[in-house]
Amino acid sequence: MTRVYRDLVPTFGDPLDWTLNTVLRHHASVRPDSTFLMTPEEGLEWTYAEMLGSAERIAGALGKAGAEQGDRVIIMALNSSRLVRSWFGTAVGGQVEVPINTNYEGEFLRHQVVTVGARWAVIDDTFAERFVAIAEHARGIEKFWVIDTGTGTEAVELLRRHGWSAEPWDALEEGPVLERPAPRPEELGAIFFTSGTTGPSKGVAMPHSQLYFFAQIVVSLTRLTHEDTYLTTTPLFHGNAQFMAVYPALVAGARAVVRPKFSASRWIDHVRDSGVTVTNFVGVMMDFAWKQPPRDNDLDNRLRCVYAAPTASSIVEQFKKRYGIEAFVDAFGLTETCAPIMSPYGVDRPAGAAGLQAADWFDLRLVDPETDREVPVGEIGELVVRPKQPWTCSMGYYGMPEKTVEAWRNLWFHTGDALRKDADGWFYFVDRYKDALRRRGENISSYEVEQAVLGHPAVTECAVIGVPAGVEAGEDEVLAVVVTSQPCDPAEILEWCRGRIPEFAIPRFVRFVDALPKTPSEKVRKAALRETGITADTFDRQEKVHGLQR
Repeated sequence: MTRVYRDLVPTFGDPLDWTLNTVLRHHASVRPDSTFLMTPEEGLEWTYAEMLGSAERIAGALGKAGAEQGDRVIIMALNSSRLVRSWFGTAVGGQVEVPINTNYEGEFLRHQVVTVGARWAVIDDTFAERFVAIAEHARGIEKFWVIDTGTGTEAVELLRRHGWSAEPWDALEEGPVLERPAPRPEELGAIFFTSGTTGPSKGVAMPHSQLYFFAQIVVSLTRLTHEDTYLTTTPLFHGNAQFMAVYPALVAGARAVVRPKFSASRWIDHVRDSGVTVTNFVGVMMDFAWKQPPRDNDLDNRLRCVYAAPTASSIVEQFKKRYGIEAFVDAFGLTETCAPIMSPYGVDRPAGAAGLQAADWFDLRLVDPETDREVPVGEIGELVVRPKQPWTCSMGYYGMPEKTVEAWRNLWFHTGDALRKDADGWFYFVDRYKDALRRRGENISSYEVEQAVLGHPAVTECAVIGVPAGVEAGEDEVLAVVVTSQPCDPAEILEWCRGRIPEFAIPRFVRFVDALPKTPSEKVRKAALRETGITADTFDRQEKVHGLQR
């Protein structure tokens, strides 16, 4: 019988309670003196009661300034307790949080500011000049609250000189306690922007209910409880840190540890120092941590569960043994849909499997992307998603109705992701459709080839793309663009791939680069790599004889 995921049972059973405001008030009532937030670099800790008090004062200050429910509030700041408290203040006050990537400036920043029409902004002082640079497009912002990062930047005065109202961030915590009806679950809670690898970034409009449900999925995946401590090292302008780390800790009544950034060399120290029991990896973070030299005290930690998306199946058992980890879990989803595919805790899954359908909450199909007709089990198709519970998927792309209609055609959300499902019900991510390759009649997953190359000890990053075959119209040859930590022969990398991926998927071309081109949100710009194509310094195994030539 086909298996499905049945373990997703909401901590808060009534969907009317699915708002951060309600969850925070609940825990501030039942565990007021328990620690919720820890920011080790600041040396600060905040209890649940203190977090609620801070959020209420910030909501009051926003209201006193004139902010109404539904107003968009830009938050552009590096990880800190003040960022978290600003986010919680907007959630309590009913404003719409708009986290902006701290790498953005110029056109990237202008696009998002204009798209959301924000009236208010909370920013680090170091980013003030970026708003001055796009001042003619940012006049809709009525007031800035500026976080002092200790750099000595006179950001408040700079913004005032250019015509904005601006105050130090501390003024936000001097507001009166807000008296206003709490936001409802179906109201817009946040706008998270996509990375924009193929065009302008799209703002995913997420209702409060969806933000809660995303967090609830992670609580279920990791079996998070009030006894846990969850570490996040990814930027809080990403959903991975907000509604897949900090918010799950809130739902469970647990502790959240927020650090400024991921450090592969200090990762296990950060886990140990804060008594972390649960954390997550994104992309190559797991591989980076694994490639650190083993230490005698690697087992000296409380870590029991890692949510790794994706889980590097080739090293997962060794990773668990090295650090004494009980379980690795995975899921598959998008900001638009939550994660409708989840892996059961502690259950062995086939190599490369992301998980099973959360069938109580989502309808899923794999379809032909041209016709929307369902493909047979075992065949590759585009994942389309439909929620069973209202307000657990996005409301659409903010200010982009045509993109919303395109994505939700035929009443299903089209992910653009190629997956397959086996007879037992396990789903496997194959590729983004735009990144899929076809060589000599065989479909190739760029993701699977990348994972194989990344397993090489010298490789730190890899992007695999298709380049024109030159002889077979419409088909590709495989190019691996690689970043290494030490000198390495390309033939050695290709030899490494043997036995790890099919022979037809082994790259023909290898090019070494110092860094991969990326978007400001750190996603690889494969379009730029395709545009560059084959260069003079690209290794071609069909022209070189290294024991690999066919």
